[in-house]
Amino acid sequence: MREIVFATNNEHKLQELREIVGHKFNILSLAQIGCHDDIPETASTIEGNAEMKARYVKQHYGYDCFSDDTGLEIDALGGEPGVYSARYAGPGHDSEANIDKVLAKLQGVPPERRTARFRTAVALLQGQQLHIFEGKVEGHILTERHGTGGFGYDSIFAPVEGRGLTFAQMQPQEKNAISHRGRAVARLVQFLASQE
Repeated sequence: MREIVFATNNEHKLQELREIVGHKFNILSLAQIGCHDDIPETASTIEGNAEMKARYVKQHYGYDCFSDDTGLEIDALGGEPGVYSARYAGPGHDSEANIDKVLAKLQGVPPERRTARFRTAVALLQGQQLHIFEGKVEGHILTERHGTGGFGYDSIFAPVEGRGLTFAQMQPQEKNAISHRGRAVARLVQFLASQE
């Protein structure tokens, strides 16, 4: 089985990716290759952050790898939190605080103006060849949390194709079939499969 490094130590992301990819590849985490560094994510776009992480792993550890970055773009907030989604409420990557900040900023905004999308960029670095795969899903932001699954902003994001459910209310396979990350990773897997 082919091995590929996913530049993350986020267990939620690893589990989700392994479910999406199935048995096609053995996905190694940063910890599994001995990388415990705090990889910088200082680019101004999600594509730039994904590329930055992939290049860091290649440069310091020698592995071909892929990495992702995701942004939640809320139209009524001018595209915020966007590239700052993981640290919207501060540097601690506190999902609950991030959600609280979004809900507070959207206080009084009517449902029809709460449109949003999740965008994921996956950067694959093979040798010196960089490939970017994007996935996105449209939806809207609810006024309160619903569901206990998923992670990040999943409990307040209801995708258009989601039967009125938030990502946090869906079973993992249902979420992965329509999610931003699922779509980006499907393009990555299709590309890798075409090389065999």
